[in-house]
Amino acid sequence: MSIPSPSSNEIHLFTIGSWNLTVAYYGICIAIGILVAFYIVKRRYIAKGGNEDIILSIACWAVVFGIIGGRLYHVITDYQLYFGPGKDPWQALNIRGGGLGIFGAVALGGVGALIAARRNGVRLMPVGDALAPGLLCAQAIGRLGNYFNQELFGAPTTLPWGLEIDSAHLPTGYMPGTLFHPTFLYELLWCLGAALVLVLAQKPLKLYGGQLFATYVALYSLGRVWIENLRIDQAHIIAGLRLNVWTTLILLFGAVSFFLYLRKRYMEDPSVDNVYMDGCEPVAESGKDSGEELSSEFVEDSGDDANVASGSESVPSSSSPEDKDSTTTDDETDEHPDLEAATQGDTPKTLDENDASSSSKKEN
Repeated sequence: MSIPSPSSNEIHLFTIGSWNLTVAYYGICIAIGILVAFYIVKRRYIAKGGNEDIILSIACWAVVFGIIGGRLYHVITDYQLYFGPGKDPWQALNIRGGGLGIFGAVALGGVGALIAARRNGVRLMPVGDALAPGLLCAQAIGRLGNYFNQELFGAPTTLPWGLEIDSAHLPTGYMPGTLFHPTFLYELLWCLGAALVLVLAQKPLKLYGGQLFATYVALYSLGRVWIENLRIDQAHIIAGLRLNVWTTLILLFGAVSFFLYLRKRYMEDPSVDNVYMDGCEPVAESGKDSGEELSSEFVEDSGDDANVASGSESVPSSSSPEDKDSTTTDDETDEHPDLEAATQGDTPKTLDENDASSSSKKEN
């Protein structure tokens, strides 16, 4: 009933001479998480009135900055793994084996998103609200990478869902066969549950204008405090708590404070949830589409007169004898265009003149 350890943490693609091309499961999980997050944020942002090209631009900036930020956070908080006697500093650039801190990824990824949002004339908070559920799903998928790397697991446990760790990854001082808390699974389930809560709560609680993103940070931080206290991997301890616990507590307090500020601001001015910044709203292009929009609006506002504007004729439900004669005359004119043309001139043409004119046109 326990969770078995994976047989490998990478996929072998092919071999050329002495060179083996492999892809780490960790990287695959991160890539899938990014794609899932983009799919979710794109659908939610477009439904909100955003532009697909703009959200793609923001996503590209956020992903690049996020990967850099995530790696920086990991290297800074675990510098002893890369710097010092017997260490290889160049390994700080190698992310194939894992090592992306979510706090740094979200922080610097947010900077990248802000730059892209400003360049495209859109507000950042609506982007954050659209992203929040997708980001939690991405984090859930990314945690599977920790499973394949057999890392960041919790303390020993006798629970039936304990995680098996092979001898190559077994921490010093533990006997083979020891089961550990599968913290990757706990965080995966927490993230998916939090994503569901965000989706269900946004509309009833009116979590707009950045409030949903602030709620995401608070919910994730709350779960992370619990999970961090289960882990036994090496970490810096400050006042009896792991560094990540302090970071999470600061984020939790900041998220709650930011939420209260955003709540008040949205209640006073709901326009802060508009996708575009003031003066940056897209202008309808001239052409068929904009013409159809104007015609549609005119029909709604102008009533019967819209029939004239759209080129259609109004047919009276009842008419006098004179109207009937006029209508009959019009119908006859429509059926006999030659008769209509003949009545437009000052001097009606005779039948012979019409025949002569017709013959002349045929000769030409």
